[in-house]
Amino acid sequence: MRKLAMAAATVIAATGSTAQAADMGYYGSRTPYTVNQPLNAFSWAGPYLGGNLGYAFGNVTNNITKPSGFSGGVQGGYNWQSGNIVFGLEGDIQFSTANDTFASYKFSNPWFGTARGRVGYAMNDILLYATGGLAFGQLKGEYLLSSESHTSAGWTVGAGAEFAFAPKLSAKVEYLYGSLSTNNFFITGAPNGYNFGLIRAGINYHF
Repeated sequence: MRKLAMAAATVIAATGSTAQAADMGYYGSRTPYTVNQPLNAFSWAGPYLGGNLGYAFGNVTNNITKPSGFSGGVQGGYNWQSGNIVFGLEGDIQFSTANDTFASYKFSNPWFGTARGRVGYAMNDILLYATGGLAFGQLKGEYLLSSESHTSAGWTVGAGAEFAFAPKLSAKVEYLYGSLSTNNFFITGAPNGYNFGLIRAGINYHF
């Protein structure tokens, strides 16, 4: 009887040790949850790269022309996320067909770009955000057989919404208002700049 009791105690002790070791192996092998976001929510944190298409419309200061047209380009950035709050940096470069002619004057905006900060509120796979920062681009003027171009910097502000439709893909729609500072144009004899609004849609790939 004594031998039987000792054998039973040995089996119970061995079973307990094995279970404890299994538990330690299971929990110890887990990768720690490091992204500071709501559990099981889409993560907006990290780098991304994408493309966009849009339509720009604006006006030239001290001139009656109102250049407008389609635009397209690429954007890239990096997001940080803390809970539902997302903030980050984004830059883009765009080619534009915006132009307008009045009488003998023609003004166009062949290209522009922005470098902006973003701050938003994430609701799982939906991100609402505001954005603002630096704008830069070219304003080209033509009069009869003469043409003149100036590249200048300015500012931009806007807002948008982004929706994650796949584990690494999101789609966005965005509105920006921008202003390129004035330069003295010889062909007009006046300082001319470009103020514009931009509506665009795009897709981002999140790395």
